[in-house]
Amino acid sequence: MIAFLEGRLLHKSPDSIVVLAQGVGYQVSVPLSSFYELPAPEAEVRLYIHTHVRQDAIQLFGFLTPEEKTIFLLLLGVSGVGPKVALNILSGISPRELNQALLKEDTARIQRIPGVGKKTAERIVLELKDKVRKLDLGGESLTSQTKTPAMEAVYEDALSALINLGYLKSVAEKALTRAGQEIDGTPSLEELLRKALKNLSR
Repeated sequence: MIAFLEGRLLHKSPDSIVVLAQGVGYQVSVPLSSFYELPAPEAEVRLYIHTHVRQDAIQLFGFLTPEEKTIFLLLLGVSGVGPKVALNILSGISPRELNQALLKEDTARIQRIPGVGKKTAERIVLELKDKVRKLDLGGESLTSQTKTPAMEAVYEDALSALINLGYLKSVAEKALTRAGQEIDGTPSLEELLRKALKNLSR
């Protein structure tokens, strides 16, 4: 069972990517949310993997963040939702926005994802709303449970600084999330930026 994959990106397309690791090329399906954040071919990539085994095939699904993988696995547990539909959902909505929609029981938002009908959206909300509440999947940025007003201000300043440096907003948010988890208490702007830039350089 493959749970994590690190190697050189040989090829990427919206349908799938190929990662070379220890002489083996792994074909991995990724959601568009991960695809848009991938580096150019020949660069190193690190992916959280779900190995899906069927009678006639073994498929790998990859994600840049643990949150994406967690949401993907939760979606697979919903009646009538298979890997293709779960991947399509993650391509149409971020983990943070999906989490918020589930907590608000906003079936209309989920139904706006291409390929998701009313009944499927209702099942997703019914079966996952309590699970995401227990897991505390606050989103891709620092969670509301840990973000004090002071931290909110520092976070927004740090996010603005990273965007001004040329990083995509989604990439900057993920780096700040990791940085915030590594720092006890309310960090200074300099400390948060230093940690985030260190994560971005890996």
